[in-house]
Amino acid sequence: MNAPNKVTTMEPAAQVPAAPITPMRMLEIAVNQGADLDKLTKLMDLQERWELTEARKAYVKALAEFKKEPPTVKKNKSASFGGKGGTAYDYATLAQVANAIAPALSAQGLSHRWSTDQSDKGISVTCTLTHEMGHSETVTLSASADNSGSKNTIQAIGSTVTYLQRYTLLAITGLATEDMDDDGDDGGVGDLVSPEQKDQLIALIKELEADTAAFLKYVGYVSLDAIPATMFDRAVNALKQKRKKRIDD
Repeated sequence: MNAPNKVTTMEPAAQVPAAPITPMRMLEIAVNQGADLDKLTKLMDLQERWELTEARKAYVKALAEFKKEPPTVKKNKSASFGGKGGTAYDYATLAQVANAIAPALSAQGLSHRWSTDQSDKGISVTCTLTHEMGHSETVTLSASADNSGSKNTIQAIGSTVTYLQRYTLLAITGLATEDMDDDGDDGGVGDLVSPEQKDQLIALIKELEADTAAFLKYVGYVSLDAIPATMFDRAVNALKQKRKKRIDD
């Protein structure tokens, strides 16, 4: 008796996903086909634009991942405004800010650096945040030299540079120090002080012969123009408290 025929079922061949058609792949094909120089140049330009776009997308993704579990920046130093009997406040030093943020950035392929510029208008510090694929973004803040206390010229410049480095790093990463006062604000800057409000602050500062740099450190902003409108009352009250102390003394 003959054995029944055995039916063999052939498994379909696994589908190999096609390689994505990138500008680089197109360039390779063009080279193999002997394309002219003009066509190759256009493909090289296209490849460069494609790489810039991919780098920008990687930067955005990395920053989003960084924001999912942002580091906590705790205030670790105290200072005062207005001398004895004035207003005390806490803040995070530059080392505290950098040591908290840098490792979390590095884990996402991000790194930061600063550059400084000085002119007749003041001191400017730029913080540059760069992804390992090459895309960078910057934040720049400016202020005058911090002449508070008994600082010499170099110390006054160094104090302002340190101050601006701290705030530009916080700004470009979108972070705030722990328990940072926002006067009930939702975290956004909103409207800034009006010209009239700025004039009021200037008048009070001149009247009290207050140190502008120390005052700005207290309210946490690099210039009078950068103070949000929601912080105006607090700024005025700080200056009025200094005036009250002078009267009481």
